[in-house]
Amino acid sequence: MKRKLILDVDTGIDDALAIILAVKSRQFDILGITTVNGNVSLESATRNTCKILDLLNEQQIDVIKGAHAPLFRTPFFEHRVHGEDGLGGALADIQAKKQPDEGYAPDFIIHSVLNFPGEVTLVMTGPLTNLALAIKKCPEIVHKVKEVIFMGGVVRGSGNVTPNAEYNIFVDPEAAKIVIQAGFPSITQVGLDVTRKVLLTEEHIQMIENKKLAKYINDSTLDYRKRYFERNGVSGCAMHDPLAVAVALQKELVVTEDHYVDVETRSDLCDGQLVCDFQNRLNKRKNVAVCLEVHSEEFFNLFISIINSSYDRG
Repeated sequence: MKRKLILDVDTGIDDALAIILAVKSRQFDILGITTVNGNVSLESATRNTCKILDLLNEQQIDVIKGAHAPLFRTPFFEHRVHGEDGLGGALADIQAKKQPDEGYAPDFIIHSVLNFPGEVTLVMTGPLTNLALAIKKCPEIVHKVKEVIFMGGVVRGSGNVTPNAEYNIFVDPEAAKIVIQAGFPSITQVGLDVTRKVLLTEEHIQMIENKKLAKYINDSTLDYRKRYFERNGVSGCAMHDPLAVAVALQKELVVTEDHYVDVETRSDLCDGQLVCDFQNRLNKRKNVAVCLEVHSEEFFNLFISIINSSYDRG
């Protein structure tokens, strides 16, 4: 039986790749894809999600809009990374055929979890606003979710927005704090410590046999790979969000350790930092499985094999 999955996205370049991976894997019963303000506005994230499902000829998956802003803070977009449209300009001239469905993402999450207690995996690849709102409205879902996997934070490296903070956590640290402190039975953090070790290169793209997807992936990541080279001396696109989906597919792709984790929300220099208590200085219960290592080659073997699979919905 396929595992029940909700993807929560702020669809930029890497969220789109995560959606493609999840859909083409055929390993999930995707209950819906919920969208949130983050890399781009809620409207852009929703439109981009619909465009990606069009690209996959997938019209059966519901797309439900969620929070249009962080809990307390003003939106902070990443157009410099994802382009004005959020997809690196790859589908800028295409109108989405698929339209979002009725509903509100936090309510959709609540209803799905209550309808399938102990069965739903939540993979969160944007700011955690939707899930935080769901928890605040219906705290009981915390004990009825199968697992939460979220892309966000960095615990042994530098941030990508500030010296200490990763984008998803920085945008809505209050939401991240609510989610991380909620007490989920299983919650895994997939952060920059591991996602920076899975870089999509031109060589990987050349291995993709599906010409339509190869062209999209090349076009959407082209500017990203150029900027990454300018900053780091390596041409590549960090596969932040696809790795989160891959962890849902194959946990053994990463090495995790359980630690107490919290989020800084009241600091001039460190706001949005994910703080991991490696030495148990705070003597608090371990609450997050933190990804510290990744088997990069195995990840790309999985990613490319799934992208090359012949499955398409018509």
